Amino acid sequence: MIVLALDTSGGDCAACVYDSASDAVLGRVCETIGKGHAERLMGIVDKALEAANLDLKAVQRIAVTIGPGSFTGIRVGVSAARGFALSLGIEAVGLTTLEVMAKDWQDQHGQKPVTIALDARRGEVYIQSFAADGSSVTNAELLPLDDAISLFSRLGGEVFGSAAILLNGEANAAEPDRFEITAVARLGAARPQGGPRPAPLYLRGPDARPQTGFALERRAHA
Repeated sequence: MIVLALDTSGGDCAACVYDSASDAVLGRVCETIGKGHAERLMGIVDKALEAANLDLKAVQRIAVTIGPGSFTGIRVGVSAARGFALSLGIEAVGLTTLEVMAKDWQDQHGQKPVTIALDARRGEVYIQSFAADGSSVTNAELLPLDDAISLFSRLGGEVFGSAAILLNGEANAAEPDRFEITAVARLGAARPQGGPRPAPLYLRGPDARPQTGFALERRAHA
């Protein structure tokens, strides 16, 4: 399966063309831009396809990050993924940044349990724990820092992400959260068919509710 993976959830704007049959990355482009994803994404997709020596029509699935992350960036990526899927008549799948970071960490450090903790500011943390096989142990949640520390102390194990330093009792902020776009592609290829269309994941606000990737319905703001 040829997968086109997109990420606009943070400071990076990235696209990857991946062949799941051979586990080969055919084309990968990632630019750290901070803002302006809407203006740059299509050009980055074109570069990734050019590097892969493929036409867009060769893509068989779209994978996109749905958050938590940049509100505006996520909407850009999800809209692009839906548009590609509609025009090509293929499926688009959404992946949370938490599960993608877990996949990326486990690819680099081995198949071990890990908690992903992202600094959500305002004294809050986006947090989710994963088993050694990458399956979720807890739901994706937005928790006050003290509650996140309590949760992690009960679970133990490894922790990764911009809030890891906070969960370990240190006060300084860490570097912005980043991950390999190839992790988005590999997870997207492994998703079963027939799931809900990708939509931004909101864990803060009146419509927020705990969600865990593919398993639950996602609701997009109008």
